[in-house]
Amino acid sequence: MKPSTYPVLLVALLLFLSDCTSSNRPENNLEANRELIRRYHQVWSDGHVSALDSILAPDFVYHFLGGMEYNGIAGGKNFINSHRTSFPDWKEEIVDMVAENDRIVTRYKSTGTHRGTFNGLDSTGRKIMISETSVYRIANGKLAEQWGFPDVMSLDNQLRAKK
Repeated sequence: MKPSTYPVLLVALLLFLSDCTSSNRPENNLEANRELIRRYHQVWSDGHVSALDSILAPDFVYHFLGGMEYNGIAGGKNFINSHRTSFPDWKEEIVDMVAENDRIVTRYKSTGTHRGTFNGLDSTGRKIMISETSVYRIANGKLAEQWGFPDVMSLDNQLRAKK
């Protein structure tokens, strides 16, 4: 190797090393991202929506299957509070979690007892269990977007089933 190539190789090596060790790269924060999503599921389970101030980005967007959305921290608080009015004992149990770069995917089991009006249906008192999957995007240490895929058909069938 010619000595004249040393500076080029040195610059390339330094760029490579700085790229690999950068603490700002999403893949270097995978455990922090996983913990953020665990905390988010915990809010759904315990109803302590004040924790969303430190979990959600101000411009957070939740995209539901079927086109419904809610936006921002206030939107998240309102939606969770409303959902927990219908299902006061709502719990989410993470079954699987996969993380890569700035994305997290969870598969989880949700349970609750129907105690308030939900989608136009008055309280049935029925205990339900559905499977859900969500894809999350993390930006700057906060949850920026969620794409939710709840098993709404199963939920509807459980709530409307004949006794």
